[in-house]
Amino acid sequence: MSDNTCANPLLLGWIKEWLEQAREHNSKGFTVYKKAYESMKACPLVFQHPSEALQLNGLGPKLCERLTDKLKDYCAENGLPMPEDPRKVKSKRTSNEGGTEIQAAKKPRKTKTYAPALRSGPYALILALGSLEDYSNQSMTKAQLVEKAQPYCDSSFTVPSEPSKYFTAWNSMKTLLQKELVYTQGHPLKKYSLTEEGWEVAKALKKTLSSKSNQSALTFDPPSGRPTNDPTVSQKNIITNREDNSESYHRAQSILNEDDTELPTVTPIAIPPDSFKVQLILDTREVRSSKDRDYISNELIKKGVHPEVRALEVGDIMWVAKFHDPMFLARYGEEGDEIMLDWIVERKRLDDLVGSIKDGRFHEQKFRLNRSGIKNVIYLIEEFAVTHESNTVTAQRYYDMVSSAIASTQVVNGYFVKRTKNLDDTILYLARMTFLLGNMYSPSSSATSPLSAASNPSHTLSLLPTRHLSNSNPYLTTLSNLRTANPSITYGVTFSTFCAIASKSETLTLRDIFLKMLMCTRGVTGDKALEIQRRWPTPQAFIQAFEALGPKEKETMVSDSLQSMVRTKTITKALSKKIAEVWGEAG
Repeated sequence: MSDNTCANPLLLGWIKEWLEQAREHNSKGFTVYKKAYESMKACPLVFQHPSEALQLNGLGPKLCERLTDKLKDYCAENGLPMPEDPRKVKSKRTSNEGGTEIQAAKKPRKTKTYAPALRSGPYALILALGSLEDYSNQSMTKAQLVEKAQPYCDSSFTVPSEPSKYFTAWNSMKTLLQKELVYTQGHPLKKYSLTEEGWEVAKALKKTLSSKSNQSALTFDPPSGRPTNDPTVSQKNIITNREDNSESYHRAQSILNEDDTELPTVTPIAIPPDSFKVQLILDTREVRSSKDRDYISNELIKKGVHPEVRALEVGDIMWVAKFHDPMFLARYGEEGDEIMLDWIVERKRLDDLVGSIKDGRFHEQKFRLNRSGIKNVIYLIEEFAVTHESNTVTAQRYYDMVSSAIASTQVVNGYFVKRTKNLDDTILYLARMTFLLGNMYSPSSSATSPLSAASNPSHTLSLLPTRHLSNSNPYLTTLSNLRTANPSITYGVTFSTFCAIASKSETLTLRDIFLKMLMCTRGVTGDKALEIQRRWPTPQAFIQAFEALGPKEKETMVSDSLQSMVRTKTITKALSKKIAEVWGEAG
């Protein structure tokens, strides 16, 4: 049966419209609309009112109510009378004819629209996702969503409200998923989007946010980074979260008071998409073996990708925008002919990953990747064939350690973890990524790519001028502010500037060096090192604290001081003793 021969073509057409929207958005509602569409299409009865469709399989009260609203709009636009609900007509007729009132059948209970509490976790998450283009295919990663949502929430999305608790505002995402206001896609790096119902809630919240009555509710108290009219915020919570929320507070202030900014104005330079090509850069250490150093490059060339090999300060593989005109950047006072793109790969063979976890390089490398400012970090773990029994035993022994490290990389750091079967599988992945990025940023440069489909770039590239970066305008803070204001734009610095920023030695502050020194002790993760550094700001202060104590007190100094921290940041007595053995004797 075609759509035209359906007994109720008008109702069927509206259901089909919603079905296509759900298909486009990859929404869970797709199956609901499909079932309703098939039932309506097969129905031979002509309905005078959408409420009569309740008898069909797959059409519930909510969907019939939406059809009724559409019919009202249709009748109003075309000057037609709106048909009466036959259930109400029957109820009136029975009451008038019988002389005694007969209670009409109860209507299906109308589902109440979900309304999250003001400045709660769900409230902030829906507003953040609602900032995307209406009913678009766009989505956000957890890191992007947390960054966008934090200014709208009183609780932290990264730090529990109290040291004894483990839940943050992010846990409210479960509520939104259960209510089908948000859906996820992608694995293992999940991305979040609003469902159709979620968009309706988001629009309602936006109206509330723009009203004058709620503008006062968004006034922040500078010392705490929280609303001044919230009586539920305890002083203890304010003190605990002041450091963690200070950055979010400044971002929120810049959103609410655009003219009130302390940082110098940064004017990025828009880059035409046809002025460059996407270039893959390999680190000089990325080789198959000492005797076959060109294998990776040669195999990439066979797949249509011509990489450049050079020493990299951070990461193993990255991509840059390489200008067709070598003098393009010189016109803006910049050096070189390349701008960094927001993608970087840290490649680890499984045996190398185990070794890096044991000697502390794993945490140090993630620390430096975080400081690089690159938004999309890919942690590529390459399996390898184990040929010796001893290696098999070793792999089994460190299985739990590797699994924990991978989970931490995904959940704590928010990095995308890609696992490949072997080196050839890795090379194929890098080739596909290069074609994909070429299409995203400069489609004209990827005409030979098997993935070419679009004629216009989906990502815009802008240059962050080196002259705008200074002590008064820090690189990471500037990036954060710009990304918050324009999340769809990639902001990059020149390759030479990035190398200087990512250098292991040139830009390390005393704080950075202290953190790296702390993480040299096995068991001291990045989170634990940060808590130690907050308690004792410098190496000298740390050593002096040990000098003031006796031998036994030294062993438990760190564990006793950080015992109120959340589980990921607490220091056990055994680890505290190990730290004391290193630092307690340093004086």
